[in-house]
Amino acid sequence: MRRRTFLRSLGLGASAGAVGTSAAHPTPTGDGTGATPVETPTGTDPLGTLDLPGARELVTSPDGHTAYVATGAGVAFVDVTDPTAPRLLEHRTGLLADSDEGPMQIVQDLAVVGDRLLVAGPAHPTEGARGFVLFDVSDRQNPDRIVGYETDSQIHNCDFDGRYAYLTANAREGNPLLVVDTETAQEVGTWSVLDADDAWADVPSALRPLHDVWVQDGYAYLAYWDGGTWILDVSDPADISLVSRVRGQDPDTLAAVEDVSLERTEPPGNDHFVTVNDDATLLGVGGESWDRGDDGSGGPSGIELFDIADPVAPESVATIDPPPTSDATPGGVLTTAHNFELTDGRCYSSWYNGGVKVHDVRDPANPREVFAWRDSETTSFWTAQRGNGCFLGANTNANRGSDVTPGVYTFPDPDIATPTATESPSAADGGQSVVGAAGPGFGVAAVLAALGLGAWRRNAD
Repeated sequence: MRRRTFLRSLGLGASAGAVGTSAAHPTPTGDGTGATPVETPTGTDPLGTLDLPGARELVTSPDGHTAYVATGAGVAFVDVTDPTAPRLLEHRTGLLADSDEGPMQIVQDLAVVGDRLLVAGPAHPTEGARGFVLFDVSDRQNPDRIVGYETDSQIHNCDFDGRYAYLTANAREGNPLLVVDTETAQEVGTWSVLDADDAWADVPSALRPLHDVWVQDGYAYLAYWDGGTWILDVSDPADISLVSRVRGQDPDTLAAVEDVSLERTEPPGNDHFVTVNDDATLLGVGGESWDRGDDGSGGPSGIELFDIADPVAPESVATIDPPPTSDATPGGVLTTAHNFELTDGRCYSSWYNGGVKVHDVRDPANPREVFAWRDSETTSFWTAQRGNGCFLGANTNANRGSDVTPGVYTFPDPDIATPTATESPSAADGGQSVVGAAGPGFGVAAVLAALGLGAWRRNAD
C-alpha cells in the first residue's frame, strides 16, 4: 500500500500561476528533524531535476520529503525537501547479495508504508536472487535492512500493508498473487484466476500475467492484463476470497485467440496498473498498449475510472484518454498510460513520451485536466506521484534509447479551487489547464506548434 495518509491533510497544493511562492511547509534537515520552512515554488514547468541512472518506479515518504526510486540495480533515496533542488542521499545496490544466487537484478518496483520500505525484484527472468528486502527508513540517512526474503519467482510488481508483502509470482502456475508475512518470513497465501474459474487454464499464460497489485484496507486490486482487473478480500491473507471482477474478456474468448502476440499488445485489455483513491470509492485501471503493425488497429490506452463504493458491483464512470502521438508503434512515440496515483481528488499520471498530467477527479464522471507537461524528445515518464508542495515524475530510459537521461523531475502541484455549494468543480476553475510546453491554457495545436512535430517522434532504436 503506497497510500500516504499524511498527505491527505496537506490541502490542494501550490498555485499554478506565474512563478512565485505559496504557503510554506516545515521541512526536515539532513537527519530528518524539523527545520526552517521553505517557500513552495509554483509555475508551469519542472521545478528541478536529478539525473539518476536506471530510474523506474518512484514512491514518496509519508511527509512527502523523500522519494524512493527503484533503479534496476537497487533503490535510491532522494531528498525533495526543496523541490527546486532534489538531491541524492544514498543509492543502495547489491540487494540480497548474501544469496547463493547473487544480488537481485532488474529492481523495478517498491512500496512504502510509514517508516517501512519494501523493494522487490527482479521484474523479469534473469540471473540473480529473486525476492524482496524490507527496510526501516525512519532515519532516511541510514536506511536499515530488516529482512531479506527469497522467492521462487521473479516479481514484476509488489505492494505492502505494513506487515504482509503482496507479490506478483508469474513464474508459478496460474500467475498468482503471493502473500508473505514479513514478520515471520513465511508464505501465508496465494490466489490466481484459476481459483475463480478452471476455464482460465485454457487461456495462454501470456494473456493473463499478474502485472500489478494494489492493497488497501483489507482489499487487493489485481491487474491481470487481458484477463482483466479483479478485487479480492485479503483481510485474512491465509484465506483470500474473490469480491468481484472489474473488467476484462471472458476466458472462452481469450482461449480462442489465434494471434496471442497481437492480442496482448493492442487494445482492448492490457490491464497494466491499478490503484484506488484515499477511501477506496474510486478505482483506476491503466492500460498499456500500442499499434503493433502500424496499421491503425491498435494504439495507446488510457485510464478507466470505476465507482467502487460498492466493491461487489463496480461501475465504469469515465476514461482519461492518452495524449496524442505521431507514431503509436512499440518503437515509436509512446503515449500510453503508465503508473499513476489517485489522491485528494486528483489523478497524477504518467504517459511515457506523452509526459505527465494532473486531473481533477472530484467529479469522477467528468475528469478535468488541470496540468500537463511533455517533452517527447528527452523524457519518458514511468510514474507521477504527489510530494510535499509538488508532484514528482520518474524519467526512465528502460523502454527507450539514449536520448533520455533517467532521473527525478519535480513539478508544481497545480491549485484547484474548492467549489462553492452552488458551483461544480469545473465551474469553479474556469476550465483552464496548464500545459508546460506551450504555457497556460494552450491545447494540443499550440503544443505541436511549440515543440514541432519532430519533437514528438524519435528514432526507433
